[in-house]
Amino acid sequence: PADTLQVPLGDYSLRWFRAVFAHGDLVQSFWNSLFVATLSATLAVVLAVLAWSGVAPHDRFTWLLEVAPVLIGVPVLLATGRRFPLTPLLYTLLAVHACILMVGGKYTYAEVPAGFWVSDVLGLARNHYDRLGHFAQGFIPAILAREILVRTSPLRGSRWLPFVVVAFCLAFRAFCALLVWWTASAAGASSAAFLGTQGDIWDTQWDMFLALIGAITALLTLSRVHDRQLAGLLPGR
Repeated sequence: PADTLQVPLGDYSLRWFRAVFAHGDLVQSFWNSLFVATLSATLAVVLAVLAWSGVAPHDRFTWLLEVAPVLIGVPVLLATGRRFPLTPLLYTLLAVHACILMVGGKYTYAEVPAGFWVSDVLGLARNHYDRLGHFAQGFIPAILAREILVRTSPLRGSRWLPFVVVAFCLAFRAFCALLVWWTASAAGASSAAFLGTQGDIWDTQWDMFLALIGAITALLTLSRVHDRQLAGLLPGR
């Protein structure tokens, strides 16, 4: 048949490669296979880090609170993967965010060894791993919100899209602060490690500010890459 690629092509030459890469279905199959393989490897890494973080964590209650988004998010992504697949960029960012949460759950944010190392090198007065976590809490949700809004709302191509994305990230961070408050109020002293303020009276304000900077940074640096990947998922593009 005309749409079937037959090899070898009579002899062995570079014409074989040209024929392969000119065959659209074959190239698309290759990229699909690569995507599935990369996604499977990413999921394996996330599950491995989750298992590692659950072995003798610094505080079991804090670990459970920190990894709860991962325990909820992974099944949701698996259940919706066929009906609403995400872009490779977003899957990668979600995996990175999951690892940040799980490392924080393993040690508590105030006790992460890498944070102490950075503090020693830069002469900082506290462990700043939580600052990384809150920057990520704006950076990754910004791309998540952008993808959902572009694919499901009239905001695709609108100048209001960046504003709505940043507003969502700030609202999400404020809701997380409320959850932390409610959890701390209910759990009492056992939630001290989960709060992780490290004596900083402006800790909550820093969290909001870093989430804001993270969201803006994500939009400025990743929007074009994100649009290129979205083009393969959106109808009519």
